[in-house]
Order: sequence, then structure tokens, then C-alpha cells
Amino acid sequence: INSNVRNLFCYLIVNKRKLSFILHFDISQSFYLQYMLQVNFIRQNKERILKGLKTRNYKESSFALVEQIIALDDARKEAQTKLDKLLSENNKTAKEIGGLFKQGKREAAELLKQGVEERKVQVKSLEDTLRQVKEQLTDSLLQLPNVPHDSVPPGNTDEDNEVYKEWDQAIPDLGSHALPHWDLAKKYNLIDFELGTKITGSGFPLFRGKGARLQRGLINFFLDEAMKAGYEEIVPPLLVNEQTARATGQLPDKEGQMYYVERDDLYLIPTAEVPITNIYRDIIVNEKDFPIKLTGYTPCFRREAGAHGKDTRGLNRVHQFDKIEIVQLVHPEKSYDTLKEMLAHIEGLLKKLELPYRILRLCGGDLGFTSTLTFDFETYSAGQKRWLEVSSVSNFETFQSNRLKLRYKDKDKKTQFAHTLNGSALALARIIATLLENHQTPDGIRIPKALQSYVGFEIIN
Repeated sequence: INSNVRNLFCYLIVNKRKLSFILHFDISQSFYLQYMLQVNFIRQNKERILKGLKTRNYKESSFALVEQIIALDDARKEAQTKLDKLLSENNKTAKEIGGLFKQGKREAAELLKQGVEERKVQVKSLEDTLRQVKEQLTDSLLQLPNVPHDSVPPGNTDEDNEVYKEWDQAIPDLGSHALPHWDLAKKYNLIDFELGTKITGSGFPLFRGKGARLQRGLINFFLDEAMKAGYEEIVPPLLVNEQTARATGQLPDKEGQMYYVERDDLYLIPTAEVPITNIYRDIIVNEKDFPIKLTGYTPCFRREAGAHGKDTRGLNRVHQFDKIEIVQLVHPEKSYDTLKEMLAHIEGLLKKLELPYRILRLCGGDLGFTSTLTFDFETYSAGQKRWLEVSSVSNFETFQSNRLKLRYKDKDKKTQFAHTLNGSALALARIIATLLENHQTPDGIRIPKALQSYVGFEIIN
């Protein structure tokens, strides 16, 4: 055998475990790499993270998760150092074995190979340990929520949310004859809840006639308004894979609320945020391209497990609903100005629909897992005499971009994570509910002027 071929053959024999590990790591552990900087952030901001968990009303027992992450990362580093040392020794020995074979010193080469075999056992053990530690570390990191903004108020439930902006007019009082939207829908043959239940099940309403035209008109109105504001329209897939759902934080946090197609290992989207934000997964964008503004209309699917009572009546809480989502990817220095801009956009939509609304700043206990700061819009239901959430607008800072590996290069050519934001602009189910209820008159349901050209009529009667 040619000496060069022999040397290569000996190197491959001695280092096959190393090569196998490298290939395995690149494939099965690539998702883990997305969290490396997060571990460093946790180390450097431990007290801030613990404070954030308290704001979210997490039990003190969950605080151990932070220490667990740091301990697992220490174990990872230790195992990696030992493994690298052994692989380095084997690499060095491989060259020595090749040299001995070349010199015809087969007996000395065989003696060195014995040492290599002993280290291979140690390498195998360390590889298994390292793989297990990395899996545990990834699982632990996935359980840690985003750090709340300093302005997030304390509180346990939605009753503790802070009113950020009040409706500046009198709450409408339509008298005792005002009907809830499910009665109006039946009266004017707009939505058939019973037929939807027959076809699919509870929580899947069927829109018909002017109800269907109202739905379509609202979708086009919201999309047109978004494009006027500089958003690019996207028509995304309605099913996503596991990595896509994990990248925006729906998995594992909201797994129980998502519809899962087991045969294809795919999830129906709970919001267009998921596929639209993932357009920029594993991407380094140009800083000059900020802000990146995207919008999309999709049906949304949510199991709403555990929901019951008056909150589920009519369109109050359904399993399938249409929604227009707005998403922005921005420079970190601009994200809170962008949040205000998005709030103003949604507020403008509600004004054009002539709906009474208020804006809430969510408390720690009601804050979403991935969000650092969230504002909810609620419209008043004149038929039910209660407020209904119709939009949620959030800044995630780098929480999603860290998972997405969505980065940009700053002026010093250093790679940084972008900030991501999104909001409902708007969710149609409850918008239709409050639109029907607030605009009912003795002569029928009045259509707001801004919407009339989209639906083709001024009144439903």
C-alpha cells in the first residue's frame, strides 16, 4: 500500500469516533447551538432573570431552573474539554502510528494502537455524556420564559392588567333591547353556529351571505391598511414543522393548544406570526434593511383547551378564526419606538371601524411566555356589556431572534440579534362580534363608512 494511503487509513481508523461525533453533532445538535448565547446572557444577568420570574409569578421552586442551566453548561464545558483532549491525543498518536508504519516498525505501532483503543472507550463514554448534557440543557432553556420589561406591572391574572389608555367617549348603552352577536347573526342569517358544529364541531362557525362578505371585506380592509403603512403582504403556509414552531416559542409552551397532524409531523398555525417570522430564520440581514415590515392574512387554529362558560359563546372563543398579523424585525435601538408605532396603527383601525376600545398593559402573570412587553386592545361588547380582547401587540426583543438565529451586522461588523415584534391587526372573530353588537339599530346593523366600499352595502337588514 502506498505510504500516504496507509497514513490516511490509520488516521481514519484512530479518529473514526471523532469524525462520527462531528457529523452527528452538526445534524442532531444544530438546534442547540441557537441557545449558546442565551446561556451567557443567563450567567451575566442571573439576578435580572430571577426578578423576571418573580414578576411573572413563577413559584420559587422554578427559580432552581436558572441554577440548573448554569450547572448543566458547566458540565457541558467540562465534558467537552476532556473530550477535546482525548481526541487531540488520538490525533497526535495517529500521526505517530503512521510514521512508525512508514519506518517498518509495526510492533511499536501496534503498541500505540492499544493505547488508542483504551482512549476510544473513554471517548465513547464522554460523547454519550456530552450528548445527554446538551439535550438536558436545551430542554431546560426551552422552559425559561423571556425577561419582562421593567414597565410590566405586578399581578397574577388578567384582572390585574393595567389600563394604558381609556376610551375617551361614553361607553355605548343600547338599552335592554340590545342583542348579543349570536342572536344578531341568527336574526340576519349571517353566521350558522349549529351548521358549523354539524360539519366539524363546536367552535367552527360557518359564515354565509352578508356575514361572509363582511368577513371578506374586513380582511381586505385590514390588509390594505397594513400595506399603506409600509408592510409587505405575505401568504404563508398554514402548517409548519416542529423547528418553525420552536423558533418563535410556540413549542413547547403552547403545544397543548396547537392542532397536530401526527402522520406528517406538522402543526396547524395558531397565528401567522409563526410562519412569517420564520421567513428570516438562519438569516443575517443588512442593517440598512431595517425595519422589515411584513403582514399576512391566515386562518388560525387553536384548541382552546380548558375554555368554558360565557367566554365560549358565539364568536367569543372559537377554534378557527381569521386574522391579519403585522410583524416587524427591527434594530434593537428602535424596537420600543416601533411598538408605539404598531399600537397607533391598530388604534387607527378601531377608530375607522367606529368601535369603542381601550388598551391594556399586561401584568407579569398574564404576560406571554415569549414576550417582554405586551399591550392588549379590547373592544366593548354592547350586547354582552363586557370588554373583549381583539388584538395583542408584543415586543420580544431578542428572545425569538435568538431561537431563529436572526442576526445583522452592526457598523463595527459585529453580528448582533435583531428585535422582533408582532400584533393582531386585527383578529376577526371578536371584531365581527363587537361590530355587529355596537352598530345594531332598530333598522338593522349599520356598516362603518370606512368599510362600506369593501362589503358593498351600508346596512344589514
